[in-house]
Amino acid sequence: MTTPHNPSAEDSLIARYFKPLATDPGAFGLVDDAAILSSSGDDIVVTTDAVVEGVHYLATDPPDTIARKALRVNLSDLAAKGAAPAGFVLTLALRGKEDAWLRPFADALGEDAESFACPLLGGDTVSTPGPQMISITAFGRVPRGRMVGRTGARPGDVILVTGTIGDAALGLDVLTGGAVATALAPDPAARDALISRYRIPQPRNVLAQSVRDHATAAMDVSDGLAGDLTKLCAASGVSATVNVASVPLSAAAAGLVARSAICVETLLAGGDDYEVLCTVSSEQSDALMEAGRAVGLAVTAIGTIVAGHERPRFLDGQGQELTLKRLSYSHF
Repeated sequence: MTTPHNPSAEDSLIARYFKPLATDPGAFGLVDDAAILSSSGDDIVVTTDAVVEGVHYLATDPPDTIARKALRVNLSDLAAKGAAPAGFVLTLALRGKEDAWLRPFADALGEDAESFACPLLGGDTVSTPGPQMISITAFGRVPRGRMVGRTGARPGDVILVTGTIGDAALGLDVLTGGAVATALAPDPAARDALISRYRIPQPRNVLAQSVRDHATAAMDVSDGLAGDLTKLCAASGVSATVNVASVPLSAAAAGLVARSAICVETLLAGGDDYEVLCTVSSEQSDALMEAGRAVGLAVTAIGTIVAGHERPRFLDGQGQELTLKRLSYSHF
């Protein structure tokens, strides 16, 4: 994402929309083809996620929400690693360069970059005849050796999750005219809330230090709670038991389940939650939940890590195991 003396159309686009976002000295005002990120003695955590039109967002989604989602899904990964945001690089694959799309996109990206203290460091822009794609690689900092991975869960640990589960999947169903849209036709406020959860994730960076201080293992919930917990358990060489009745749901989601408008599997396997899923020793679990309360974020205990290598078990209110036909969203 460089700007030479005789700018091309690409360079003019970068200078107009994205150079104002590159406020970190290490970005060199986007006049170089590389940037400097100072480590300050910390470990640098690196994560990358792309959002693709028709896969992660709809062609009709507003450009400002697309920008926020592109950055926030990466910030969510940093939060789950216990890392503080340090900066990001951006790759845009665009069909066109219309101001009506790029201006609100860049403005929203800049607002989030500032509010999450994660400045733009550089990147690239390319044209494409196919679906648009926004790819972001984000960098975070943690004290040396303190990143929270997926491999530290131990039998007896409590399983905690932030926020509520399944709302984003319901929001997508509303946008695509599915059963949820029909069931919530009389309740526009609920529909709007679910759509917002799909379009604009809420990364839990405010809890990153507490995750670092207390969690034994952590990841963000991007592809579905059931599937992502299965991945965490496999990485740690353990299994788990989850009390489905304890999984935190929004009022809208709980109401849909109570009316049998959706099944609970829809919520457990739905993607795009971007909540933090972590395991914590029983002695530390109250401290992490209290840290959540202190910043106005619900942190809920949903189960326990157990010895073994089987898939996690999901138990209903009567203690009977639920058979889930689908654990998560899959790209392939």
